[in-house]
Amino acid sequence: MYQFLEQTVDGYMTRNVKTVQRDLDLFQLSEMFETDDFNSYPVEDDGQVVGIVTKFDILKCFAFTPSQMLPRYDDLMSRKIGDVMTPEFIYVSPDTRLTRVLQIMVEHRIRSIIVLDGTQKLVGIIAREDVIAALKATARG
Repeated sequence: MYQFLEQTVDGYMTRNVKTVQRDLDLFQLSEMFETDDFNSYPVEDDGQVVGIVTKFDILKCFAFTPSQMLPRYDDLMSRKIGDVMTPEFIYVSPDTRLTRVLQIMVEHRIRSIIVLDGTQKLVGIIAREDVIAALKATARG
């Protein structure tokens, strides 16, 4: 376990990150979620990360109250990512310790965190599975 304390995001993050644009609709997004088996995508605009969109964001579109009518599935799914994404997102840098990542994931109940470099450019994403792999690898060491 002591070895885990020294590990950083850089050693375990996924570097080839698939991103989406805010003008993609939810039909296309849900197909991507199915194909890629991801839980979230960074949303990029002109090379900058402007938000994150998750499977939960799609589900939130379908939450309704008794006072509001339930919209049709096709109407909701034709909405754009820019309308449902989370623009305030948590991110870490490649040199962030995995102990901090673990703490953020548990505190905020999130599955993955965007990794940005010093110039705020996307360099990766770190998911729960990556942290679990690091725990497993360092436990053997």
